[in-house]
Amino acid sequence: MLALAIAMGIGRFAFTPMLPLMVRAGTVDVGAGGWLAAANYAGYLLGALTAARLPLTPQRIGLSSLAVIVLSTAAMGWSGSVAIWLLLRFVAGVASAWALVSTSVWCLGWLARLDRPAGAGVLYAGVGAGIALAGLYCWRAGVAGVLADRLWLQLGALALVGLALVAVLMPREAPGQGAAADGSSAAMPTSSPESVPWGLVVSYGVLGFGYILPATFLPVLARAVVDDPAVFGAAWPVFGAAAALSTVFAGAALGGVPRRRVLAGSHVLMAFGCLLPVLHLSALSVLAAALLVGGTFMVATMAGMQEAKASSVGDPTRMLGRMTAAFAVGQMGGPVLSSMLSGKSESFGDLFIALTVGAAALMGSAVWLARKPSCTVSNMVNRSL
Repeated sequence: MLALAIAMGIGRFAFTPMLPLMVRAGTVDVGAGGWLAAANYAGYLLGALTAARLPLTPQRIGLSSLAVIVLSTAAMGWSGSVAIWLLLRFVAGVASAWALVSTSVWCLGWLARLDRPAGAGVLYAGVGAGIALAGLYCWRAGVAGVLADRLWLQLGALALVGLALVAVLMPREAPGQGAAADGSSAAMPTSSPESVPWGLVVSYGVLGFGYILPATFLPVLARAVVDDPAVFGAAWPVFGAAAALSTVFAGAALGGVPRRRVLAGSHVLMAFGCLLPVLHLSALSVLAAALLVGGTFMVATMAGMQEAKASSVGDPTRMLGRMTAAFAVGQMGGPVLSSMLSGKSESFGDLFIALTVGAAALMGSAVWLARKPSCTVSNMVNRSL
């Protein structure tokens, strides 16, 4: 949980609550913010494509990735150059993908070995918890008038504390070693990687495209409604809290539902979250969008990762990397499309067009997923055991 909180809450998404503060200070505009977000997602794509090729154990990859996130986050406060910021956000994106894939590999392996499928909800709650905590920190710092460069340094220090705790708590034994010694086949599902439809990978990419627009710009939209850090800063903590609670609920209550049905339902709810600010921009619609998108994107991520692991033979790193790469391609497209459309516009009319496109893509993906049911989490674990 803590590893994912650092990797995603700070390495990936700390920029989201920072963006309205930077826009308010005049250091960047909405268009530049989109390109900075896209640089992070481009790094995330490279990290997803290379995670399976790193000659290290998942545990070592995870610790090294978190160290890179600490340095690249703190370094954001050492420069005022947009070019350097682009490079730093790119590096943080690479490390975030490595951390997500490596942590998923070793932790899902342990959960399968211990026959605790509901534990995945607790694991991926770390992402939402990290988003909520980083958002709360930035929110309060913004109210207090803390400068953005100092805030980046403080976030880097928080990540460093988390890294130290992860280094102490992380198990050094690979889950596969214990399973092999016991003669268990829990890590060897009966299906092959080739049996995974590419439609599933594409749908996971659509998830990345659909969620990233509200995930990036909800605080900015909230600022457009009320230009007060004490108000617009609340949008991101609400988003993160919804993400954290949703995975715990899904892991405990949706074990009997086919994972692709879970994905389809998440896509539908997320589509409504994209459309609400378009139909009516207000504090209430932004809050509702934060709850809808925040409450579904990590459930969809968890279900997608479990579906990919269930379809893998042996080491699932390559399959999880494939899914993560598709997700990264989708989420790169969102900010790029928004930046190409909006430029320096403060009316958000073109951003609303991008949000509408994302909602339409999510609905189309939901239709495909609903027609392709998969086995449930519980059935997958029972079959493999």
